[in-house]
Amino acid sequence: MKRTKNLKEYRTKIDRLKHYDLTEAVQILKDNKFAKFDESVEVAMRLGVDPKHADQMVRGTVALPNGTGKSVSVVVFAQGDKAKEAEEAGADHVGSDELAAKIKGGWTDFDVCVATPDMMRVLGPLGKVLGPRGLMPNPKTGTVTMDLARTVKELKGGRIEFRVDKQANLAGAVGKISFEAEKIVENIMAYVDAIVKAKPTTIKGAYIESISICSTMSPGVKLDHQQLLLSVKK
Repeated sequence: MKRTKNLKEYRTKIDRLKHYDLTEAVQILKDNKFAKFDESVEVAMRLGVDPKHADQMVRGTVALPNGTGKSVSVVVFAQGDKAKEAEEAGADHVGSDELAAKIKGGWTDFDVCVATPDMMRVLGPLGKVLGPRGLMPNPKTGTVTMDLARTVKELKGGRIEFRVDKQANLAGAVGKISFEAEKIVENIMAYVDAIVKAKPTTIKGAYIESISICSTMSPGVKLDHQQLLLSVKK
């Protein structure tokens, strides 16, 4: 990858052998931003799991206390009173068969799809459209639920999903570089806490092996993850 002048200069300001305190690392990102757009702040983690085994899969959701900084479009499959509940909670699109027909026709201009359990019969045929895009509602991520009001509000407010990949890495966007440093720190703490709580019971040895943060255009900044984990557990 060709490195720009800005990126080369950025790298001189980071000690690649050092593991930074979270607050210090966040401030490094904020002090050295050079992009003309509002970059996302991302957390990358290396886990001591083997995702090939079903009992070591790490996935779940977390409601970031300060949101993600971006607008989230939520589609809800529901009928009757539940449809009204979703609309009042702020869902962008609510429906059943007619909404399914629209999606089957190729429309996928939304970020999250939620459904009540009885609506899964309608969503079944849409698996080939929604599945590859990661939009299929799933009880494990809380998107198949009867509590539509809470779910929609959390999603609109900044609830995100996490899932370990095949190489045991886990990454997620936890806010924008324009956020106050304290708010970025709070979001990262909430994200790490959720990963800690999702630890499979079959894991032996180190669960979280490393953590680093970066902005969209910056190099990664390694964190003192042991110190961070102690702070999360307090």
